[in-house]
Amino acid sequence: MIKVSGVSKKFKLYHTPTDRLKEKILRKKYHREITALENISFEVKEGQTLGIVGQNGAGKSTILKVLSGVMLPDDGLIEVDGKITGLLELGTGFDQELTGIENIFMNGTFLGMDKNEIERKKDDIIDFTELGDFIYDPIKTYSSGMLMRLAFSIAMHAEPKCFLVDEALSVGDAYFQQKCMRKILEFKNNGGSIIFVSHDMNAVKTICDSAILLDHGHIISSGDPKDIIDYYHGMILQKAHMGDAEVIVNEVKDRTDHKTPNVSTGEVELLSFKVLNSKDEEILHIESEQVIKVIYQVKALKELSDPHFGLHVRNNLGVSVFETNTYCIGAKTFSLKKGQIAELKWEFFFPLSAGDYSFSVGVANKGYGRDAFEEYLLMAHDIEVLKVIPNSSSIIYTGVFNMKPKVTIQEGIDSSC
Repeated sequence: MIKVSGVSKKFKLYHTPTDRLKEKILRKKYHREITALENISFEVKEGQTLGIVGQNGAGKSTILKVLSGVMLPDDGLIEVDGKITGLLELGTGFDQELTGIENIFMNGTFLGMDKNEIERKKDDIIDFTELGDFIYDPIKTYSSGMLMRLAFSIAMHAEPKCFLVDEALSVGDAYFQQKCMRKILEFKNNGGSIIFVSHDMNAVKTICDSAILLDHGHIISSGDPKDIIDYYHGMILQKAHMGDAEVIVNEVKDRTDHKTPNVSTGEVELLSFKVLNSKDEEILHIESEQVIKVIYQVKALKELSDPHFGLHVRNNLGVSVFETNTYCIGAKTFSLKKGQIAELKWEFFFPLSAGDYSFSVGVANKGYGRDAFEEYLLMAHDIEVLKVIPNSSSIIYTGVFNMKPKVTIQEGIDSSC
């Protein structure tokens, strides 16, 4: 368990190194102060994972450094029921001139292990890294992926109560990333607490039990990972929007009284949304591998010269399973005058596995480049939920959707050939 109460951290920035000396001698201010963290509070209980998201400069790395002890907070309290280790900036706590084995002893000591404990775990640490004979080479010869393997293995074998994961994990190859994720989930299932910082939003939705959104050192929202990431994407659209009207990110209630962030400039209005089967009957559930139709109407509250319309399908965790828009598929659209209504009819095969899937709608204006727009007018999340039940005539499978495999088995092959 880890509890953070009112943690703040500020940095002094000097234009030149001599300004620091001049400030001490002349007793005059030669710096400007940057607030990296301001009154940050949260709690992560045993067996839980907290995701931290935010744009560059939001304070994500600073909070991890404070938690790991690399930095001391200016104010606030951090309570930890045990040891904290993690995978932060690669190379922290390592000596480039020493070999991998020598760094195991040095870094392991930094993480609170004594010599006997390191000796006892050394072979397991080396085996997990899969570095082979490279473990006897100086780590200055290692690639970033090799260094990540060593750092992760040492940190995890230090038997922490709380594990910190930063973007350093992303430098590894796909195979070892998956191996690390399995180890992290095993650690969580055994009661470990995890703080996970990543720009991989699907990973945050899948792994984390809760999330916080940081912006310029402040927590501006916290709660369900899916909702926090929707809020985060809304902030990104705010910055990308080039229209005259301001993009507002609001929390609205859906049919189940659940609050979800929606993005809007107030210049378009979603009038209706329906999910139909192939017989044009409005539905809330359907067998997998059937054709569905999605029909919605949008009213323009200002003139739109080049409007485009999107549809987004997500699973119960909020992970995207399909997303596109009229610009991306090359569909011809028409300008809308103020007060005019556009009706969009989407028809497609729905081969997804059993579960609940939500629909979101997007409206933008003036497309350019690859899926980019000058004006982001509306992003309405989780408007409708469709329950998919197994198709009785389908094969049995697990995963996201039925890929309809074909298998050929050749019998009677002579093994001597």
